Amino acid sequence: MNPASRPPEPPGDEPRLPPASLLLLTGPSAVGKSAVALGLAERLGGEIISVDSMQVYRGLDLGTAKPSTTERARVPHHLIDVLDSTESFDAAQFVRLAQTAVRQIQTRGRRPILTGGTGLYFKAYLEGLGEAPPADPLLRARLEATDLAELLAELRERDPAGYASIDRNNPRRVIRALEVIRLTGRPFSEQRAAWSRPAPVAQSPPEPTGPALQFFGLRRSSADLRLRIEHRVDAMFAAGLVAETGRLLAAGLERNRTAMQAIGYRQVVEHLRGQRPLAETIALVKTRTCQFARRQMTWFRRQLPVRWLEVAPAEPPAATAERIQAFLQPGS
Repeated sequence: MNPASRPPEPPGDEPRLPPASLLLLTGPSAVGKSAVALGLAERLGGEIISVDSMQVYRGLDLGTAKPSTTERARVPHHLIDVLDSTESFDAAQFVRLAQTAVRQIQTRGRRPILTGGTGLYFKAYLEGLGEAPPADPLLRARLEATDLAELLAELRERDPAGYASIDRNNPRRVIRALEVIRLTGRPFSEQRAAWSRPAPVAQSPPEPTGPALQFFGLRRSSADLRLRIEHRVDAMFAAGLVAETGRLLAAGLERNRTAMQAIGYRQVVEHLRGQRPLAETIALVKTRTCQFARRQMTWFRRQLPVRWLEVAPAEPPAATAERIQAFLQPGS
């Protein structure tokens, strides 16, 4: 971690907890995870580990709803601002950094709280990474230079099952699937099968194996979530998302295909290139975020053993944190 971004040491009078105690919190974009996690950390003597594939990048602040400086001063945060926007990041790196952060937090006698919306990172942390080969920079560069239609045609021919299940509008996932196929000569879908089977949907937090853990998810009604997404997107643009994206482009954002796929930044880049006016761009970001939130919920329900809590529109984060705290086992 960049020394400049290392979180401050927690106050010494916070409650101390058993070193094996983990708390996981997820949910779709704009559901309110960050505020609830902040409240839980203050209640339970915790530190927050971000489970977000975009908050790791320095400079991607507004579009990722990154915790503010004030929030990060209240509670130590980890895995935020650890890379430049031109560097690559993947699930393997996340697992290594998260495991290190968990150990450090536990050594201080505090509770690690993993929170975010990148479901794949949660799954990789809990179940392992499988045996897919690491990225090959030269091969990936060739794939990234190829038209998406050509990539999809190759994927359909070489891995029909993978083609049927993959998000074909996500070039990053298509490229990764073909990268694995070309490196191994085997269908990508077969290699993922061992660790991507749906996990049982838990009606209560999973029984601990190794370090104790509690896994909760927040959900809201569709109308409430959409309204929250619209307000968040409006706030991002009002705070300067267009200017932030311009600065990132000048710093080489286009060299990072992963970061360029981030909702908000991708659409603003297209706006800056004259593809659509600002008002239309804002509306598109709202639509894409709502679509992404629906996909997140579908994936979470199928893949993660989460105890879901319904959050009412008027419920403050402190009340949600209190409800979660009530579910925790005594002494956990």
